[in-house]
Amino acid sequence: MSYANREPVKFAYWVPNVSGGLVISNIEQRTNWTIEYNRKLAQIAEASGFDYALSQIRFTAGYGAEYQHESVSFSHALLESTTSLKVIAAILPGPWNPALAAKQIATINHLTNGRVAVNVVSGWFRGEFHAIGEHWLDHDERYRRSEEFIRALRGIWTEDNFSFNGDFYRFTNYSLKPKPIDPQPEIFQGGSSRAARDMASRVSDWYFTNGNTPEEIRKQVEDIQAKAKANGHKVRVGVNAFAIVRETEEEAKAVLAEIIEKANPEAVNAFGHEVKNAGKSSPEGEGNWAKSSFDDLVQYNDGFRSNLIGTPRQVAERVVNLKRAGADLILLGFLHFQEEVDYFGKHVIPLIRELEEAEIATAVAAE
Repeated sequence: MSYANREPVKFAYWVPNVSGGLVISNIEQRTNWTIEYNRKLAQIAEASGFDYALSQIRFTAGYGAEYQHESVSFSHALLESTTSLKVIAAILPGPWNPALAAKQIATINHLTNGRVAVNVVSGWFRGEFHAIGEHWLDHDERYRRSEEFIRALRGIWTEDNFSFNGDFYRFTNYSLKPKPIDPQPEIFQGGSSRAARDMASRVSDWYFTNGNTPEEIRKQVEDIQAKAKANGHKVRVGVNAFAIVRETEEEAKAVLAEIIEKANPEAVNAFGHEVKNAGKSSPEGEGNWAKSSFDDLVQYNDGFRSNLIGTPRQVAERVVNLKRAGADLILLGFLHFQEEVDYFGKHVIPLIRELEEAEIATAVAAE
């Protein structure tokens, strides 16, 4: 078997800068949204072999997420507390203008030796936009705006006297100095819909998709990579997953059952109403959450569907299966972040590296 991707799979974790943890459940979550907790978590993640942390962007309370720290400034604080970890700051077109985002990120880029990246979020929460007085666009229009946002970011970061005449953003002879140091900040985006995949195949460095089986991930990867190749573009793929790693499979499955048993139905259904409207509003009905069940929605990004639930060996093998399907990065959520990030680094990542090395050796021998 040819092992197409010989680079080690990368790992990121969701920054809990939003209260309530990563599951909409009344189960105990030894996770905290405060800066003190998150600084220590970032340091643990860095020491445990994680490459990235992804901060969340929310503007209004809801679904157990009553308290929220702003993503860009919070990301900067985590970068100041670490030395090698990269932090991806979530940015939402609409509330952010590309000029503001470009200037913020360029400054943080210089302050942290180039370790900041951005995640351009096209938007799923219509009620939030209404609450803060932002115009809500139809699904594909939100991705059109995001694509213009990314094109504007790149232009501002790389050109002097930048001019751009789009439907959503316009610039005339705009120069930003200092520009980010090279290599330029990486640009991530999320999605599962046709519009999201098409946008990534043209402008993004990374494409995040919700949790799913290797078979379904492979379909998205094949589609996006074929389109990217036709556009003369390269894009890498990240997959969401919620990890429950225990000494036995029975223990891990029992934790999952308890999370779902103690789910908050009102909050899950309210969240599901918002996100399913966002997913199903894509013309083909294939956006994030369009086909999510109640159990899936207990975890915000369908993380249970990636099935990283079991022993360290089982989870390591499933990560490698996702990599075979085309995943370059696994974006992880946990119940108890500090303890479980540490455990994952000590007991799962080494097994993944062993499996990767064995597959590469097999592929080389077959050449």
